[in-house]
Amino acid sequence: MTSTKKIKSYDLDYIWHPFTQMKEYLNEDPLVIEDSDGIYLIDSDGNKYIDGVSSLWVNIHGHKVSKINSAIKKQVDKIAHSTLLGITNPSASLLAKKLIDISPVGLKKVFYSGDGASAVEVALKMAFQYWLIKGKKNKNKFVCLKDGYHGDTLGAVSVGGIDTFHSTFKPLLFKSYQIASYDSSNITIKELEKLLKAKSDSIAALILEPYVQAAGGIKVAEDGYLKEIQKICKKYNILLILDEVATGFGRTGEMFACDHDNVTPDILVLGKGLTGGYLPLSATITTDDIFNTFLGEHDELKAFFHGHSYSGNPLSCSAAIANLDIFEEERTITKAKKVIKVFENELKEFTGLKHVSSIRSKGLMAGIDLKRDPGNDVSYKLKDRIGKKVCDEAKKEGVLIRPLGDTIVIMPPVSIKEKELKKLTKSIYKSIKEVTENES
Repeated sequence: MTSTKKIKSYDLDYIWHPFTQMKEYLNEDPLVIEDSDGIYLIDSDGNKYIDGVSSLWVNIHGHKVSKINSAIKKQVDKIAHSTLLGITNPSASLLAKKLIDISPVGLKKVFYSGDGASAVEVALKMAFQYWLIKGKKNKNKFVCLKDGYHGDTLGAVSVGGIDTFHSTFKPLLFKSYQIASYDSSNITIKELEKLLKAKSDSIAALILEPYVQAAGGIKVAEDGYLKEIQKICKKYNILLILDEVATGFGRTGEMFACDHDNVTPDILVLGKGLTGGYLPLSATITTDDIFNTFLGEHDELKAFFHGHSYSGNPLSCSAAIANLDIFEEERTITKAKKVIKVFENELKEFTGLKHVSSIRSKGLMAGIDLKRDPGNDVSYKLKDRIGKKVCDEAKKEGVLIRPLGDTIVIMPPVSIKEKELKKLTKSIYKSIKEVTENES
């Protein structure tokens, strides 16, 4: 067995980590996670940590879930992969049926990809080609939101709105219309109406994250806003794409965030929690209207020319089926709603910390903003690295979290129990207090 010392050495010598300043990382002692137990991650020294951000927002029922483990083992004994180009497999077909059964009414067709950004690319290309086939080739622009995030491929970045992540790549991107973020939902709606009134003939679709802009800092929209957004899209004949990669599978207290308003989008994008946090898989789900538009004779070239080598991978689909079975068998959403009430009460305690400027939450998604002087709106400097310092302190408390700048993100597995949740929030509270008061 390879020693932990060698694992760390290989990591520092050969791995380029995502969203990580490697100059900083190379001077640190890497944390090696090699085991797990429910909502806990276990390092190479046997230390346990609450998985406070669900391993980057993907884990749903905890780690080492016996039902998902068994489903993957059973599938791998049959076949690990077979293409979905022109043929099918049982797992992909069964999962598609399950996804349609739980999706908003009116969604009928499932297109598989490997991750959220890929599924967003599918949605954008579908919307573009849909209008092209209908003879409206000028409807080729997209509307997105400031502080929105839909992945890191170029199409997804073109409809993203986070300058820190996206400004570097502007010369490579296609032009989109950008409207206000969820900081002020009423302004978002007014700006959308004004834009579509003037430009709807050139706009294919609006894409947004329903209710919570996750990577944008856990910005939360006002109740009922999504219904208004849908009305405006229908009024001006543009497609509505809802990116539920981060908000789906119980995160907000419903299976999907759009269920809060009973909204059916034209295109729904799913990822992250689809397999319970086990394997890469995403889905772009759409209506019969959009699907049927692509039907035609071979020489009409109406087919959707897009695909992935691992589309509908049987292993991933088997994990996803087991994930959805657990939702039903263990009444995951019902249980989550009870824990969400506890979470909301726990978050109120953070208002007593003098360097906490605001707290936003929806379901089991929360963002806590830290500022040097909230009363005078004075932020910490980038070099202060307050968010990272808080996360490093939390690690000492047995909690793994990751910040978005100076916003502390809390997004535990949906299955988390009340006792575990309270340990998580109290550890983060203590860490924020320790770090910010020492920095004053």
